[in-house]
Amino acid sequence: MKSQISNLKSQIFGRLTVSDYKSKSIHNDNYGFTLLELLVVISIITVLIAMGLTSFSSAQKKGRDAKRKSDIKEVQSALEQYYSVCGYAYITPAGGGNSFFTAINCPTPPISIMPAVPVDPQGTPYYCGPTPGASNCTTSSYTVCTGLESESPNYFCVSNQQ
Repeated sequence: MKSQISNLKSQIFGRLTVSDYKSKSIHNDNYGFTLLELLVVISIITVLIAMGLTSFSSAQKKGRDAKRKSDIKEVQSALEQYYSVCGYAYITPAGGGNSFFTAINCPTPPISIMPAVPVDPQGTPYYCGPTPGASNCTTSSYTVCTGLESESPNYFCVSNQQ
């Protein structure tokens, strides 16, 4: 009778019995990753890091350029204040040619307009004139410039407004 039942089960459910299903393991006992899988993951991570560093470097350059432009505009504002308060003449850098303002102070009346002139984020000095070394800061006019890292043209200049 038992053999007839097992024959009937095998005809209904196919050739495998329940005990056959239990003996077949559906889990693989080998855990871990293959070398190829690890190399693929490492290469993807490397590409993502490279893209992130490039974006970060570009953002830093743009941030420094924005700071430079802001500094130059502050110097322009201070020079215009100096012009209107100190006898309608612009201040000239103390050292001439390659020097730049360290402070913008009016002697008469004694007013400190800009006690400390801002410094370039990377230490490159700001300069008077369209090119470094060509002093375009006189008592009647000025042109103050800075070099830029991430923009074209690679410089930014402001001139007198009077």
